[in-house]
Amino acid sequence: MADQSSSSASSRTADLDAPLHAIGFEIDELSAHRVTGHLPITRKCCQGFDVLHGGVSAMIAEGLASTGAHLACGFQRVAGIQLSTNHVRPAQLGDLVYAEATPVSIGETIQVWEVQLWKTDPSKPKDKILVSSSRMTLMGNIPAPEHVKAKVLRVKKYAKM
Repeated sequence: MADQSSSSASSRTADLDAPLHAIGFEIDELSAHRVTGHLPITRKCCQGFDVLHGGVSAMIAEGLASTGAHLACGFQRVAGIQLSTNHVRPAQLGDLVYAEATPVSIGETIQVWEVQLWKTDPSKPKDKILVSSSRMTLMGNIPAPEHVKAKVLRVKKYAKM
C-alpha cells in the first residue's frame, strides 16, 4: 500500500511541479489552506558538504506557497514578489525532510505564506527539528493565459476542495 501511495504522490508531483519532482520531492497534501510534502535528502539536493542546499529549501518554499496561493485565489494565476528564507539547522545526506506551507494572509490581490521545513530524530519521531523557515509574498488573481489552462486542470485534479 505504501508503494502505491508513494507512486501516486510522485506522479502528482511530476504533474504539478517538475523541478520539485526532479530532486525527489513528493507533494502529500494539497489544499487552499495547507500544502505538504517530503524529500529524502540525496546527493541531487546537497551542496558540497553533504547537507541540503539552501537553494533547494527556497525552491521547495516557492513551489508549495505558489501552489497553495493558486488554490486560495480560485485557480487564478499567481506571481511571487518576495521570498525570504532563514536556514536554521542542516539536513544531512540520508535525512528525510518534511515541508508544510500555510497562509498567513489571503487577500484579494496579495497573499503571504509561511513554509517550514523540518526533520525528525529517529529516536524521537514526534519531535520536529526546524531546518528552515520561509515567508513568501505573492500577487494573486491574475487571469491565467490560455496556454496554462491545462496546468489549472491538473491542480484541480489533486486539490482537496
